[in-house]
Amino acid sequence: MDTIFALASAQGKAGVSVIRISGPQAFAAGRLLCGALPEARRTGVRVLTDGDGRRIDEALVICFEDGASFTGEAVVELHVHGSVAVVRKVLAVLGAMDGLRMAEAGEFTRRAFDNERLDLAQTEGLADLVDAETEAQRRQALRVLSGDLGKLVAGWRDQLVRAAALLEATIDFADEEVPVDVSPEVTDLLDQVSASLRRQVEGVAISERIRSGFEVAIVGKPNVGKSSLLNVLAGRDAAITSEIAGTTRDVIEVRMDLNGLPVTLLDTAGLRETEDRIEAIGVARARQRAQAADLRVILLEPGDRSEIEVGPGDILVRAKADLHGVEGFSLSTISGEGIDDLVVRITDVLTERSAGAGLATHLRHRQGMEKALEDLSVAKDWVRNGSESYDIAAEELRIAIRALEGLLGRVDVEDLLDEIFSRFCVGK
Repeated sequence: MDTIFALASAQGKAGVSVIRISGPQAFAAGRLLCGALPEARRTGVRVLTDGDGRRIDEALVICFEDGASFTGEAVVELHVHGSVAVVRKVLAVLGAMDGLRMAEAGEFTRRAFDNERLDLAQTEGLADLVDAETEAQRRQALRVLSGDLGKLVAGWRDQLVRAAALLEATIDFADEEVPVDVSPEVTDLLDQVSASLRRQVEGVAISERIRSGFEVAIVGKPNVGKSSLLNVLAGRDAAITSEIAGTTRDVIEVRMDLNGLPVTLLDTAGLRETEDRIEAIGVARARQRAQAADLRVILLEPGDRSEIEVGPGDILVRAKADLHGVEGFSLSTISGEGIDDLVVRITDVLTERSAGAGLATHLRHRQGMEKALEDLSVAKDWVRNGSESYDIAAEELRIAIRALEGLLGRVDVEDLLDEIFSRFCVGK
Protein backbone atom coordinates (compact mmCIF):
# COMPACT_ATOMS: atom_id res chain seq x y z
CA MET A 1 0.00 0.00 0.00
CA ASP A 2 1.01 3.60 -0.50
CA THR A 3 2.58 5.51 2.34
CA ILE A 4 0.27 8.37 3.21
CA PHE A 5 0.58 11.49 5.34
CA ALA A 6 -1.67 14.30 6.56
CA LEU A 7 -2.28 16.79 9.32
CA ALA A 8 -4.03 14.76 12.02
CA SER A 9 -4.99 17.70 14.24
CA ALA A 10 -7.23 20.67 13.48
CA GLN A 11 -6.41 23.12 10.73
CA GLY A 12 -5.10 26.57 11.62
CA LYS A 13 -2.91 28.11 14.29
CA ALA A 14 -2.46 26.02 17.44
CA GLY A 15 -0.06 25.32 20.25
CA VAL A 16 0.86 21.93 18.77
CA SER A 17 -0.03 20.30 15.45
CA VAL A 18 0.24 16.57 14.74
CA ILE A 19 1.32 15.24 11.34
CA ARG A 20 0.86 11.51 10.80
CA ILE A 21 2.75 9.31 8.31
CA SER A 22 1.45 5.76 7.79
CA GLY A 23 2.60 2.95 5.52
CA PRO A 24 5.63 0.84 4.55
CA GLN A 25 7.91 3.87 3.98
CA ALA A 26 6.87 5.76 7.12
CA PHE A 27 10.12 5.09 9.00
CA ALA A 28 12.25 5.90 5.95
CA ALA A 29 10.41 9.20 5.52
CA GLY A 30 10.87 9.95 9.21
CA ARG A 31 14.62 9.38 8.95
CA LEU A 32 14.87 11.74 5.97
CA LEU A 33 13.13 14.42 8.02
CA CYS A 34 14.85 14.05 11.38
CA GLY A 35 17.69 11.56 11.13
CA ALA A 36 17.71 8.79 13.74
CA LEU A 37 14.24 7.91 14.98
CA PRO A 38 13.40 7.18 18.62
CA GLU A 39 12.64 3.59 19.57
CA ALA A 40 9.15 2.34 18.79
CA ARG A 41 6.51 3.73 21.17
CA ARG A 42 9.09 5.99 22.80
CA THR A 43 9.17 9.76 22.34
CA GLY A 44 12.12 11.81 21.26
CA VAL A 45 12.76 15.44 20.39
CA ARG A 46 14.24 15.82 16.91
CA VAL A 47 15.17 18.67 14.58
CA LEU A 48 13.27 18.47 11.29
CA THR A 49 15.12 19.50 8.14
CA ASP A 50 14.20 19.80 4.47
CA GLY A 51 15.90 18.10 1.55
CA ASP A 52 18.71 20.67 1.59
CA GLY A 53 19.40 20.25 5.29
CA ARG A 54 17.77 23.52 6.29
CA ARG A 55 16.09 23.51 9.70
CA ILE A 56 12.27 23.50 9.63
CA ASP A 57 11.28 23.03 13.28
CA GLU A 58 11.96 21.07 16.46
CA ALA A 59 9.38 18.35 17.01
CA LEU A 60 8.39 15.57 19.37
CA VAL A 61 8.54 12.33 17.36
CA ILE A 62 6.73 9.06 18.14
CA CYS A 63 7.06 5.84 16.12
CA PHE A 64 4.77 2.79 16.03
CA GLU A 65 5.72 -0.48 14.40
CA ASP A 66 3.40 -2.64 12.25
CA GLY A 67 0.42 -3.85 14.25
CA ALA A 68 0.86 -1.36 17.09
CA SER A 69 -0.57 1.80 15.56
CA PHE A 70 -4.07 3.17 14.96
CA THR A 71 -3.90 2.12 11.30
CA GLY A 72 -2.15 -1.19 11.97
CA GLU A 73 0.78 -0.06 9.82
CA ALA A 74 4.15 1.48 10.60
CA VAL A 75 3.41 5.04 11.70
CA VAL A 76 5.50 8.10 12.51
CA GLU A 77 3.84 11.03 14.27
CA LEU A 78 5.42 14.48 14.24
CA HIS A 79 4.23 16.84 16.99
CA VAL A 80 5.38 20.18 15.63
CA HIS A 81 4.78 23.75 16.76
CA GLY A 82 1.30 24.71 15.61
CA SER A 83 2.35 27.35 13.11
CA VAL A 84 0.51 27.35 9.79
CA ALA A 85 3.84 27.97 8.04
CA VAL A 86 5.58 25.08 9.84
CA VAL A 87 2.80 22.62 9.02
CA ARG A 88 2.70 23.76 5.39
CA LYS A 89 6.48 23.31 5.04
CA VAL A 90 6.56 19.84 6.61
CA LEU A 91 3.71 18.67 4.38
CA ALA A 92 5.48 20.09 1.33
CA VAL A 93 8.70 18.24 2.19
CA LEU A 94 6.81 14.97 2.68
CA GLY A 95 4.94 15.48 -0.59
CA ALA A 96 8.23 15.78 -2.45
CA MET A 97 9.44 12.36 -1.25
CA ASP A 98 9.13 9.41 -3.62
CA GLY A 99 6.40 6.95 -2.70
CA LEU A 100 4.52 9.30 -0.37
CA ARG A 101 1.21 11.00 -1.04
CA MET A 102 -1.33 13.07 0.85
CA ALA A 103 -4.00 10.95 2.55
CA GLU A 104 -7.56 11.09 1.28
CA ALA A 105 -10.46 11.95 3.58
CA GLY A 106 -10.93 9.18 6.13
CA GLU A 107 -8.09 7.09 4.72
CA PHE A 108 -6.31 6.54 8.05
CA THR A 109 -9.54 5.17 9.53
CA ARG A 110 -10.16 3.09 6.39
CA ARG A 111 -6.75 1.48 6.83
CA ALA A 112 -7.54 0.78 10.49
CA PHE A 113 -10.69 -1.01 9.29
CA ASP A 114 -8.88 -2.90 6.50
CA ASN A 115 -6.23 -4.03 9.00
CA GLU A 116 -8.95 -5.11 11.48
CA ARG A 117 -7.99 -2.54 14.07
CA LEU A 118 -11.61 -1.32 13.99
CA ASP A 119 -14.82 -2.94 12.82
CA LEU A 120 -17.38 -0.98 10.83
CA ALA A 121 -19.49 -0.09 13.87
CA GLN A 122 -16.40 1.17 15.71
CA THR A 123 -15.56 3.30 12.69
CA GLU A 124 -19.00 4.90 12.92
CA GLY A 125 -18.50 5.34 16.66
CA LEU A 126 -15.23 7.14 16.00
CA ALA A 127 -16.96 9.50 13.56
CA ASP A 128 -19.69 10.16 16.13
CA LEU A 129 -17.07 10.81 18.81
CA VAL A 130 -15.36 13.39 16.62
CA ASP A 131 -18.74 15.08 16.04
CA ALA A 132 -19.88 14.85 19.69
CA GLU A 133 -20.96 18.17 21.20
CA THR A 134 -22.56 17.03 24.45
CA GLU A 135 -21.70 14.65 27.27
CA ALA A 136 -24.45 12.20 26.29
CA GLN A 137 -23.15 12.08 22.71
CA ARG A 138 -19.60 11.53 23.94
CA ARG A 139 -20.61 8.64 26.19
CA GLN A 140 -22.69 6.97 23.50
CA ALA A 141 -20.02 7.29 20.82
CA LEU A 142 -17.38 5.95 23.18
CA ARG A 143 -19.45 2.84 23.93
CA VAL A 144 -19.61 2.04 20.22
CA LEU A 145 -15.95 2.90 19.62
CA SER A 146 -14.97 0.66 22.54
CA GLY A 147 -16.43 -2.30 20.64
CA ASP A 148 -19.48 -2.96 22.83
CA LEU A 149 -21.75 -3.39 19.79
CA GLY A 150 -19.20 -5.73 18.23
CA LYS A 151 -19.16 -7.86 21.39
CA LEU A 152 -22.97 -8.01 21.35
CA VAL A 153 -23.02 -9.04 17.69
CA ALA A 154 -20.34 -11.64 18.40
CA GLY A 155 -22.55 -13.13 21.12
CA TRP A 156 -25.55 -13.31 18.77
CA ARG A 157 -23.38 -14.80 16.09
CA ASP A 158 -22.02 -17.52 18.38
CA GLN A 159 -25.56 -18.54 19.36
CA LEU A 160 -26.73 -18.65 15.75
CA VAL A 161 -23.63 -20.56 14.64
CA ARG A 162 -24.36 -23.07 17.40
CA ALA A 163 -27.97 -23.41 16.23
CA ALA A 164 -26.95 -23.80 12.58
CA ALA A 165 -24.28 -26.33 13.53
CA LEU A 166 -26.86 -28.42 15.38
CA LEU A 167 -29.08 -28.48 12.31
CA GLU A 168 -26.19 -29.22 9.93
CA ALA A 169 -24.88 -31.99 12.15
CA THR A 170 -28.29 -33.63 12.24
CA ILE A 171 -28.48 -33.51 8.44
CA ASP A 172 -24.96 -34.55 7.48
CA PHE A 173 -23.71 -36.58 10.42
CA ALA A 174 -26.73 -38.50 11.64
CA ASP A 175 -24.62 -41.52 12.66
CA GLU A 176 -22.32 -39.49 14.89
CA GLU A 177 -22.83 -38.60 18.55
CA VAL A 178 -25.18 -35.66 18.09
CA PRO A 179 -28.58 -34.94 19.64
CA VAL A 180 -31.45 -36.84 18.00
CA ASP A 181 -33.95 -33.98 18.34
CA VAL A 182 -32.18 -30.65 18.25
CA SER A 183 -35.27 -28.51 17.70
CA PRO A 184 -35.83 -27.54 21.38
CA GLU A 185 -32.25 -26.27 21.78
CA VAL A 186 -32.29 -24.55 18.40
CA THR A 187 -35.62 -22.87 19.10
CA ASP A 188 -34.40 -21.68 22.50
CA LEU A 189 -31.24 -20.19 20.94
CA LEU A 190 -33.27 -18.40 18.27
CA ASP A 191 -35.71 -17.04 20.87
CA GLN A 192 -32.86 -15.66 22.97
CA VAL A 193 -31.24 -13.90 20.02
CA SER A 194 -34.56 -12.57 18.74
CA ALA A 195 -35.46 -11.08 22.13
CA SER A 196 -32.08 -9.37 22.42
CA LEU A 197 -32.34 -8.07 18.85
CA ARG A 198 -35.78 -6.59 19.50
CA ARG A 199 -34.49 -4.71 22.54
CA GLN A 200 -31.72 -3.20 20.48
CA VAL A 201 -34.06 -2.29 17.61
CA GLU A 202 -36.36 -0.52 20.07
CA GLY A 203 -33.43 1.46 21.43
CA VAL A 204 -32.16 2.70 18.05
CA ALA A 205 -34.66 5.56 17.88
CA ILE A 206 -33.42 6.96 21.20
CA SER A 207 -29.79 6.40 20.23
CA GLU A 208 -30.36 8.32 17.02
CA ARG A 209 -31.93 11.14 19.03
CA ILE A 210 -28.91 11.32 21.33
CA ARG A 211 -26.71 11.48 18.25
CA SER A 212 -28.77 14.05 16.30
CA GLY A 213 -30.54 15.86 19.16
CA PHE A 214 -33.95 15.80 20.83
CA GLU A 215 -36.56 18.28 19.59
CA VAL A 216 -38.54 20.24 22.16
CA ALA A 217 -41.38 22.35 20.73
CA ILE A 218 -42.75 25.39 22.57
CA VAL A 219 -46.41 25.74 21.61
CA GLY A 220 -49.37 27.85 22.59
CA LYS A 221 -51.63 30.67 21.47
CA PRO A 222 -50.24 33.96 20.07
CA ASN A 223 -48.62 36.32 22.58
CA VAL A 224 -48.47 33.72 25.32
CA GLY A 225 -44.69 34.17 25.60
CA LYS A 226 -43.24 31.38 23.43
CA SER A 227 -40.53 33.50 21.77
CA SER A 228 -39.61 35.12 25.07
CA LEU A 229 -39.20 31.69 26.66
CA LEU A 230 -37.02 30.53 23.75
CA ASN A 231 -34.79 33.59 24.17
CA VAL A 232 -34.44 33.03 27.92
CA LEU A 233 -33.55 29.36 27.50
CA ALA A 234 -31.13 30.12 24.65
CA GLY A 235 -29.53 33.02 26.53
CA ARG A 236 -29.84 35.32 23.52
CA ASP A 237 -32.39 37.07 21.31
CA ALA A 238 -32.94 34.21 18.88
CA ALA A 239 -36.56 35.12 18.13
CA ILE A 240 -38.29 38.45 17.60
CA THR A 241 -40.71 39.32 20.39
CA SER A 242 -43.58 41.75 20.00
CA GLU A 243 -46.97 42.52 21.47
CA ILE A 244 -48.39 42.10 17.95
CA ALA A 245 -50.08 38.72 17.65
CA GLY A 246 -48.75 36.48 14.90
CA THR A 247 -45.19 37.87 14.88
CA THR A 248 -43.68 34.37 14.60
CA ARG A 249 -44.58 32.93 11.20
CA ASP A 250 -42.01 30.17 10.71
CA VAL A 251 -40.44 27.63 13.06
CA ILE A 252 -37.32 29.02 14.75
CA GLU A 253 -34.74 26.48 15.88
CA VAL A 254 -32.07 26.91 18.55
CA ARG A 255 -29.65 24.08 19.30
CA MET A 256 -28.30 23.86 22.83
CA ASP A 257 -26.70 21.58 25.40
CA LEU A 258 -29.23 20.93 28.14
CA ASN A 259 -27.40 19.35 31.06
CA GLY A 260 -25.39 17.12 28.72
CA LEU A 261 -28.22 16.28 26.33
CA PRO A 262 -28.34 17.68 22.77
CA VAL A 263 -31.61 19.59 22.41
CA THR A 264 -33.12 21.66 19.61
CA LEU A 265 -35.72 24.13 20.89
CA LEU A 266 -38.49 24.99 18.45
CA ASP A 267 -40.36 28.31 18.67
CA THR A 268 -43.58 27.88 16.71
CA ALA A 269 -46.28 30.18 15.39
CA GLY A 270 -49.16 30.91 17.75
CA LEU A 271 -51.99 28.40 17.38
CA ARG A 272 -55.20 30.15 16.31
CA GLU A 273 -57.64 30.48 13.43
CA THR A 274 -56.52 33.23 11.05
CA GLU A 275 -57.48 34.76 7.71
CA ASP A 276 -53.87 35.69 6.98
CA ARG A 277 -52.65 33.06 4.49
CA ILE A 278 -48.98 33.43 5.46
CA GLU A 279 -49.76 33.12 9.17
CA ALA A 280 -52.00 30.14 8.42
CA ILE A 281 -49.07 28.37 6.80
CA GLY A 282 -47.00 29.10 9.91
CA VAL A 283 -49.74 27.68 12.15
CA ALA A 284 -49.94 24.52 10.03
CA ARG A 285 -46.16 24.10 10.24
CA ALA A 286 -46.29 24.67 13.98
CA ARG A 287 -48.78 21.86 14.41
CA GLN A 288 -46.74 19.51 12.22
CA ARG A 289 -43.43 20.19 13.98
CA ALA A 290 -45.05 20.03 17.41
CA GLN A 291 -46.56 16.66 16.54
CA ALA A 292 -43.19 15.31 15.36
CA ALA A 293 -41.20 16.72 18.30
CA ASP A 294 -39.98 14.48 21.12
CA LEU A 295 -41.48 16.73 23.78
CA ARG A 296 -43.84 19.71 23.86
CA VAL A 297 -43.82 22.59 26.33
CA ILE A 298 -47.38 23.90 26.18
CA LEU A 299 -47.74 27.48 27.43
CA LEU A 300 -51.18 28.46 28.71
CA GLU A 301 -52.72 31.58 30.16
CA PRO A 302 -55.38 31.38 32.90
CA GLY A 303 -58.53 29.84 31.49
CA ASP A 304 -56.82 28.50 28.34
CA ARG A 305 -56.93 24.90 27.20
CA SER A 306 -54.30 23.22 25.09
CA GLU A 307 -54.77 23.66 21.35
CA ILE A 308 -53.03 20.35 20.65
CA GLU A 309 -53.30 16.86 22.07
CA VAL A 310 -51.16 16.43 25.18
CA GLY A 311 -48.82 13.45 24.85
CA PRO A 312 -46.88 11.43 27.46
CA GLY A 313 -44.19 13.56 29.08
CA ASP A 314 -45.52 16.84 27.64
CA ILE A 315 -45.23 19.75 30.04
CA LEU A 316 -48.19 22.07 30.71
CA VAL A 317 -47.12 25.37 32.22
CA ARG A 318 -48.96 28.61 32.98
CA ALA A 319 -47.24 31.61 31.44
CA LYS A 320 -46.80 35.21 32.71
CA ALA A 321 -46.72 34.27 36.38
CA ASP A 322 -45.65 37.85 37.15
CA LEU A 323 -49.02 39.12 35.87
CA HIS A 324 -51.36 36.36 36.96
CA GLY A 325 -51.54 34.85 40.40
CA VAL A 326 -52.00 31.29 39.15
CA GLU A 327 -51.74 28.03 41.03
CA GLY A 328 -49.72 25.08 39.92
CA PHE A 329 -46.65 25.04 37.71
CA SER A 330 -46.08 28.48 36.18
CA LEU A 331 -43.23 30.64 34.92
CA SER A 332 -42.32 34.18 34.06
CA THR A 333 -39.75 35.18 31.46
CA ILE A 334 -39.60 38.63 33.12
CA SER A 335 -38.84 37.61 36.71
CA GLY A 336 -37.30 34.22 35.87
CA GLU A 337 -39.76 32.40 38.11
CA GLY A 338 -40.17 28.74 37.13
CA ILE A 339 -37.48 28.78 34.42
CA ASP A 340 -35.03 26.56 36.32
CA ASP A 341 -37.86 24.22 37.27
CA LEU A 342 -38.87 23.94 33.60
CA VAL A 343 -35.30 23.06 32.59
CA VAL A 344 -35.22 20.37 35.27
CA ARG A 345 -38.52 18.92 34.08
CA ILE A 346 -37.42 18.83 30.43
CA THR A 347 -34.10 17.25 31.42
CA ASP A 348 -35.80 14.63 33.60
CA VAL A 349 -38.13 13.54 30.78
CA LEU A 350 -35.37 13.32 28.18
CA THR A 351 -32.92 11.64 30.57
CA GLU A 352 -35.51 8.97 31.36
CA ARG A 353 -36.03 8.37 27.65
CA SER A 354 -32.29 8.27 27.04
CA ALA A 355 -32.04 5.32 29.42
CA GLY A 356 -33.71 3.23 26.72
CA ALA A 357 -30.91 3.82 24.22
CA GLY A 358 -29.27 0.75 22.78
CA LEU A 359 -25.79 0.12 21.46
CA ALA A 360 -26.96 0.41 17.86
CA THR A 361 -26.95 4.07 16.88
CA HIS A 362 -27.54 4.32 13.13
CA LEU A 363 -30.34 3.53 10.69
CA ARG A 364 -28.01 1.01 9.03
CA HIS A 365 -27.76 -0.89 12.31
CA ARG A 366 -31.52 -1.01 12.74
CA GLN A 367 -32.07 -2.22 9.18
CA GLY A 368 -29.48 -4.96 9.60
CA MET A 369 -31.02 -6.16 12.87
CA GLU A 370 -34.55 -6.04 11.46
CA LYS A 371 -33.38 -8.12 8.50
CA ALA A 372 -31.84 -10.65 10.89
CA LEU A 373 -35.08 -10.79 12.88
CA GLU A 374 -37.05 -11.57 9.72
CA ASP A 375 -34.62 -14.34 8.80
CA LEU A 376 -34.79 -15.83 12.30
CA SER A 377 -38.59 -15.83 12.18
CA VAL A 378 -38.50 -17.74 8.90
CA ALA A 379 -35.89 -20.13 10.29
CA LYS A 380 -38.05 -20.92 13.34
CA ASP A 381 -40.98 -21.74 11.06
CA TRP A 382 -38.84 -24.23 9.13
CA VAL A 383 -37.52 -25.79 12.35
CA ARG A 384 -41.13 -26.37 13.47
CA ASN A 385 -41.77 -28.27 10.23
CA GLY A 386 -39.42 -31.00 11.34
CA SER A 387 -36.05 -32.47 10.42
CA GLU A 388 -36.86 -32.67 6.72
CA SER A 389 -36.79 -28.84 6.67
CA TYR A 390 -33.58 -28.39 8.68
CA ASP A 391 -31.50 -27.67 5.58
CA ILE A 392 -33.71 -24.70 4.71
CA ALA A 393 -33.68 -23.50 8.33
CA ALA A 394 -29.88 -23.69 8.40
CA GLU A 395 -29.66 -21.59 5.25
CA GLU A 396 -31.96 -18.95 6.79
CA LEU A 397 -29.66 -18.86 9.82
CA ARG A 398 -26.65 -18.32 7.57
CA ILE A 399 -28.47 -15.40 5.96
CA ALA A 400 -29.25 -13.96 9.41
CA ILE A 401 -25.61 -14.33 10.45
CA ARG A 402 -24.47 -12.48 7.33
CA ALA A 403 -26.95 -9.67 8.09
CA LEU A 404 -25.50 -9.31 11.60
CA GLU A 405 -21.90 -9.51 10.43
CA GLY A 406 -22.75 -6.76 7.98
CA LEU A 407 -23.11 -4.47 11.02
CA LEU A 408 -19.38 -4.92 11.60
CA GLY A 409 -18.32 -5.23 7.98
CA ARG A 410 -17.36 -8.89 8.37
CA VAL A 411 -18.84 -11.95 6.69
CA ASP A 412 -17.38 -15.45 7.19
CA VAL A 413 -19.55 -18.51 6.52
CA GLU A 414 -16.69 -21.00 6.95
CA ASP A 415 -17.04 -20.80 10.72
CA LEU A 416 -20.10 -23.07 10.54
CA LEU A 417 -17.91 -26.03 9.61
CA ASP A 418 -15.43 -25.13 12.35
CA GLU A 419 -18.30 -25.18 14.86
CA ILE A 420 -19.42 -28.63 13.75
CA PHE A 421 -15.99 -30.20 14.04
CA SER A 422 -14.97 -28.55 17.29
CA ARG A 423 -18.17 -29.09 19.23
CA PHE A 424 -19.35 -32.44 18.00
CA CYS A 425 -16.04 -34.19 17.33
CA VAL A 426 -17.26 -35.03 13.83
CA GLY A 427 -14.52 -36.69 11.81
CA LYS A 428 -11.45 -38.39 13.17
